[in-house]
Formats: sequence, structure tokens, C-alpha cells
Amino acid sequence: MEDVLEVYSRPYDPEYPQVCLDEKRKELHATPQGEIALAAGRPKRQDYEYERNGSASIFLWNEPLTGKSDLKVEETADSLTFAAMIKQIVDVHFPQAKRIVLVTDNASFHTAAALYKTFTPDEAFRLMQKIEWHYTPEHGSWLNMAELELSVLHRQCLDRRIPNIETLKSETNAWAIRRNQQKVTICWRFTTADARIKLAHLYPKRNVDN
Repeated sequence: MEDVLEVYSRPYDPEYPQVCLDEKRKELHATPQGEIALAAGRPKRQDYEYERNGSASIFLWNEPLTGKSDLKVEETADSLTFAAMIKQIVDVHFPQAKRIVLVTDNASFHTAAALYKTFTPDEAFRLMQKIEWHYTPEHGSWLNMAELELSVLHRQCLDRRIPNIETLKSETNAWAIRRNQQKVTICWRFTTADARIKLAHLYPKRNVDN
């Protein structure tokens, strides 16, 4: 926890951008009977019947200090999709960075090993050297600021039925464009000093000699 909080205390440096990465699953549901027609004086209604069309994973990263973010929709969340996202972050979004300070959770495929599983050893090593890895602790995913962006995405875009992966890609891409235009930065105020007071019960107990 303190490792991640130390990252968030650093000032903005374009040569060492701070990037948070996370993903979430979205169930895809169609409405076989169609939408219920709107009527004056009545809230929008939805037929109770739905049809399952599988699910998809949304990979989202954000740079909290600039408000920059992007996302990608994939059928699965695994080493290959994670590695592809890392390559895109390194080569497309931050090609001039000396090193990208990456915060992510400790999912089993969120490792440098995913790069070697996906790319040649030379390419994997190149990408690995561009990343400074930082992991949120177990039960500490709230420390990943990408979760804040995923929460906004859910409220503004995903809190409804989406029938298929093509629609999901279209809708989330449109949301990402609008979100980047807004350039909403995040001011993280929870510090290591706060953690040592408010979360003191989580720290190991030490025997202190009198």
C-alpha cells in the first residue's frame, strides 16, 4: 500500500508518466422483445426479458495527473490481451517516456511474464525495461485510480443492457473520446501518513521493549 501511495505523491513528470491500469467484465444482454415505447410523463422502461450474449472484458488505463485515458474491449482477459495493452501504452500513447510508472492489481497475468508469453524475448525485454511496476496489495484494489475511471464509465455508459461486443466497442470508444476532451484530473489526497493513522489496525503488531 505504501509503495503505491509513494507513487501518487510524486509530482507530474512527462518523462515518467504515472499510469493506472485495470479491467472489468461486462455481461452482454439483448432485449428480444425490443424496447418499450416512450410515453409522456413516464420514465423510460425496459422489458424484463433478456437474452444472454456472453461477456467481454474492458481494459482501461488512465493518467490521473493529466486526465488522459484510453480503453480497449476484448473477448477475454489474459496474458495476451494484457501484453498487447502494455505495448500500446508504451509505443502509441507514451513513446517519448523514459519509463512508465505503472500501477495495477496483482492479477496472475499482470506480470512481465505476460510479455515473454506474447512477444519475442528481445521485444518483451524492451517493453519490460520501459515499465516501472507497482502493484496494489491484496484487498487493496481501491488504491488503483483506474477503478475510479471504471466507476465513471459504468455510471455514464455501462449501466444498461448492451447486446453485443460490437455495440460495446462503439459505445465505450465514444465515451473515451468525450472523457479525454474533458481532461478530468484526479487529485489523490490519501497519503502514507493518513494510512498509518486510519489503517493502523492493518499494520503488523510489534513487540516494543520497555
